[in-house]
Amino acid sequence: MYVKVRVFPDSKKESADQISKDHLKISVREPAKQNLANMRVIELVATHYKVSVKSVRIVSGHRSPSKILSVPD
Repeated sequence: MYVKVRVFPDSKKESADQISKDHLKISVREPAKQNLANMRVIELVATHYKVSVKSVRIVSGHRSPSKILSVPD
């Protein structure tokens, strides 16, 4: 399944809000540097969908706040 994610780095609180079935709004405390925010986004998405971290991957948007992630069903 593909999930659309909008990321807000450098936030004061971490949260993962589900907007629709395949759309998330994620705030992370990590900065958008050296892949830190992307790694935390993957961890939060894996926790949200109760899958392993290694099974979640970024399909597009590696350097953009709007991303598409692949999550197993």
